[in-house]
Amino acid sequence: MLDFLQMIVSGIAVGSSYALMGLAMVIIYKTSEVVNFAQGEMALLSSFLTYMVLEYHGFSIYVAIPCALLFAILLGCFLEFAVLRRAKEPNVLGLIIITIGLEMILMGFVSWKFGADHKTMPFPISPYDSVAIGEVFISSLEILNLIVAVAIMLFFFIFFRYSKLGLAMKATQQNLVAARLMGIRTNRILMITWGVSSLVGCMAGLLLSPVIMHPYMMWDPMLKGFAAAVLGGMTSLPGAVFGAYILGIIENLFGGYVSIEFKSIVAFVIIVLVLCFKPSGLFARHYVKKV
Repeated sequence: MLDFLQMIVSGIAVGSSYALMGLAMVIIYKTSEVVNFAQGEMALLSSFLTYMVLEYHGFSIYVAIPCALLFAILLGCFLEFAVLRRAKEPNVLGLIIITIGLEMILMGFVSWKFGADHKTMPFPISPYDSVAIGEVFISSLEILNLIVAVAIMLFFFIFFRYSKLGLAMKATQQNLVAARLMGIRTNRILMITWGVSSLVGCMAGLLLSPVIMHPYMMWDPMLKGFAAAVLGGMTSLPGAVFGAYILGIIENLFGGYVSIEFKSIVAFVIIVLVLCFKPSGLFARHYVKKV
């Protein structure tokens, strides 16, 4: 029973990393209906910038992290303005292919600039410090991951429901042309969305960096975050978070009781099953666009 509880808690902790990436992808999808497969590498570049500021220039972590978050926002805005917006008569599939191309470019740049060696990000909270809840253990960094994921979900849930900018983002997704006719500056909305999404992804990268840091470190969290968003619903922020926790728990239980070697396939099996039986996800409502 103790092993079962430990696997549940570890699954929730792992799911927090997936949740942040899932939230970042949902934020873009809620505005543009584009799945951004460059999300992980945008976070990767921001994380390595933090490492460079810390190791090469000697700044403190309290200076490096705000710089990384600001850089992430600017990077997201720049990619939308310089690349996505320049696509002529784009459709959703074409934009997704562009994000895959951006992913390869960013990953190649980080590999060229920093090499493939594993690095360690200095961080105020050690990934090896643990907190005991009865006889179950969870690391301090995993608790921080959990708090950040839930806080971001609550903030953006309220933001999309009650703020003017959030409503403008939802209107842009529903009907781009109608949103423009209503006076919404859709290009600016899309650029802001990419910046905000990049910021959330950067947080996921920074929280993962003290544990593992190399040019391919965001590949797995990005795919698992995408699986979590599909499971919960690509238009539902709470769905992405709870989908991530469900995925993390199922993955851990599968690894503990079935096969540790095939644990990674669980996410892709879930994607296939959800798309076959409930394409809108567990927590999102299916809607039809009106023209």
